[in-house]
Parts: sequence; structure tokens; C-alpha cells
Amino acid sequence: MSEKTLSSFSSEDDLDLNGKSVLVTGGTGSFGQKFVRTVLERYDPKRLIVFSRDELKQYEMGIDLSPTKHPCLRYFIGDVRDESRLQMALREVEVVVHAAALKQVPAAEYNPFECIQTNVIGAENVVRASLSSGVQRVIALSTDKAASPVNLYGASKLASDKIFVAANNLSGSIGTRFSVVRYGNVLGSRGSVIPFFRKLIDQNADSLPITDEEMTRFWITLQQGVDFVLSCLSLMKGGEIFVPKIPSMKITDLASFMAPDLPQKTVGIRPGEKIHEVLITEDDARSTYELTDRYMILPEFWERMHRKFPNSGAKPVPAGFRFASNINDDWLDDKRLSTMIAESEK
Repeated sequence: MSEKTLSSFSSEDDLDLNGKSVLVTGGTGSFGQKFVRTVLERYDPKRLIVFSRDELKQYEMGIDLSPTKHPCLRYFIGDVRDESRLQMALREVEVVVHAAALKQVPAAEYNPFECIQTNVIGAENVVRASLSSGVQRVIALSTDKAASPVNLYGASKLASDKIFVAANNLSGSIGTRFSVVRYGNVLGSRGSVIPFFRKLIDQNADSLPITDEEMTRFWITLQQGVDFVLSCLSLMKGGEIFVPKIPSMKITDLASFMAPDLPQKTVGIRPGEKIHEVLITEDDARSTYELTDRYMILPEFWERMHRKFPNSGAKPVPAGFRFASNINDDWLDDKRLSTMIAESEK
């Protein structure tokens, strides 16, 4: 097998955002800020709207990414729980990237009503507002925790995925397309284990806590996630759940790489946590197709709506296929992990 390199999902076939009006919910989050920077670097959009509910984060983001320097930028205070506010923000918008979510597993377990309001009702509001505003394309960010969920966050994102996929049945002559991207843990994002480990190392901790010695996770950088979303915006026909081919790593190996001289202490898994993560289940496999760098889980209504085979070159995965972090054929070594960490800290 040839040496694995850091994957890039960016291509010349990405959707051309020049002259378009684009809105990203959760625009002040880790993904949202990276997405905005990338779009500003690569395109000349008519409007690029940062939609979020935290005015302090918008203020801080606006210092670095100023509308004075980037006249296309708009900072729009709003919450996906508020459908009327979304409708106001989406006027004459053509592309929506839905990244707003409550994603901390323990917080969702302790505050289930709040999780449902944002992740499920918020998804429904994005769909309704996009349809009423005539948005052309909507792509929603999901998570590996939505596949066979064992915690409320995963269950709420599974519900969100179902809402966005089914929304294609409602678009009618409006023609709005809805699709989903689903990927694993993002290196360096807020809540990631890497900043947590680094903080302990900087504080001269005597050990690193490991929840389980067998635990594995999928890994992707923030830039790879943004590139993947941009490429899926071009590929989407409506109803797909796109899953990137990304590598796995044991948490113990990650800890050993970051602090080879520190002992590791097993502390047990948290409520709602899995030993291994899954991106595609055996049941999903029956409607999953493979491309060079990604998989597509197609909805039941695909043939009825599109009446043709999915993207050129796509082939069905074998029966019983499962894309899980512990049986992945792509494992991170120290060299690739070092490259990914360096990229995530730029």
C-alpha cells in the first residue's frame, strides 16, 4: 500500500460562490470561522452572512474579519430557534451552511430540552425558512455520533439528519436541495481532546487521563472539514448524507505522541460515550455508494426524485459494510498526526 498523505477534499469542481449570497449558522463557532475565512480567501461572494446568537463572539470575530475590510460580510444576531429571525436573515440568500448546534455530550445529557430546541427544532426552522425564502442549496453538518446514537446529542443530530433529508420532499417547484455531511472528531476544535491534553501538559500534570485503553476515534482537521463541505455543495443533488474517508487513531496512541514521557491513567468512559465511533452502519450500507474520497448514503426517495444513478463513478459498498473507527483501513501514524496537528493550530 502506498504511503498515506493528508487528504484534501478541495477541488476545482467546488461550487462557485463568486457573486452569491451565503449564510452560515453558528458562524462564530470553530467551523463557522474557518468556513468564513476560507470563502473570503477563495471567492468573492456578494454577501457572506455570519448568523449566531453570541454578540461578544461576533464582536471579537469582527475585529479580525471586519466588514470594512470585507464589504461582503454581514454579522447577524439570531438563533436558529427563532424561525422568523431566520426568515429575515435568509432573504435573497442562495446557499446555507447549517453549523449551529449544541454539541457537548455531557451538557446535552444534563439539559435535554435545550439540546432538542437547538438541534431538532432549530433544524426544522432552517428547513422552513429556507423553503419560504427560496434558498437554492442547504447543507447541514452532522456527526459520527448520529450513527447508532447512544447519547442525546447523537440522537438529536440523527433527528436533524432525517429532517434535512426529508425536506427534499417538500421543495417542489421551489427546487431547494438539502443534504448532510457527517464526519468525526475535529482536531483543535473547541472541546477537542488535543487542547485538553496540551493544557494538562503545560500545567505539568503527572499523567494524562484516558477513558478507555481500547478507545478509537475518527480524525479530521478543521480545514479538511470546510473543504469537504465546499466540495459537497457542488456534488449534492439533494438527500445525500456525505461521509469523508478519514483516518482513525487510538486515544492512547494520541496521548503517547503528545506526551511520550507521561504515564496514562484510565478513568473510565463518560455517560453517553462510545468505545468506537461509527460513520456508516450495516443498515446504512444497503443504500451507500462509494466515491474515491467519500461515501454517500442515499435516501429511499432517490430514484423517485432523481431518476438516475448517483454521481459518475459511484459504486455500491459490499453488503454488511461498516465504517467504524476500530476497523478502518486507514490509521494515523505519528508523521500524519503531526501534520494534522500543525494544520489545526495555524
